[in-house]
Amino acid sequence: MLKAVIVDTSAVARGLLNTVLLDGGYDVVGQGHTGASAIALMVKHQPQLVCIARDVFDADEASVAELRKGWPKSLIFMVSSEFDAATVQKAHAMGVNGFIVKPFNAGTVLNTIRNTVIAMVKRQQKALAEQNGGEAPGG
Repeated sequence: MLKAVIVDTSAVARGLLNTVLLDGGYDVVGQGHTGASAIALMVKHQPQLVCIARDVFDADEASVAELRKGWPKSLIFMVSSEFDAATVQKAHAMGVNGFIVKPFNAGTVLNTIRNTVIAMVKRQQKALAEQNGGEAPGG
């Protein structure tokens, strides 16, 4: 079971996303509302998934950069009700792996996370195969 941390300034949004993730089989190990709380939760729980609201990104880019540097294998998802091209581009540059749209649709959220995890595993398998001079497992 993958562990997840949710960081959002809205307690309601944290609660809703918590329910979606728990119902989807994820282990939500912590919730916070600031970049600093995200770092503390990462140190304590070492989760594989981090869902961070856009306003937390905007308020504390240094903490987000520290998350990416300190936990390079964790998947970071930006959570917001709106995404424009500049935001998506900046988020990708900061190491964001995926985007979760508010209001939450449980099926869409779980598919987004699942597809991102699968894509990451495929990239890792390909890199490992290239490193070993062979083909990736499964094709």
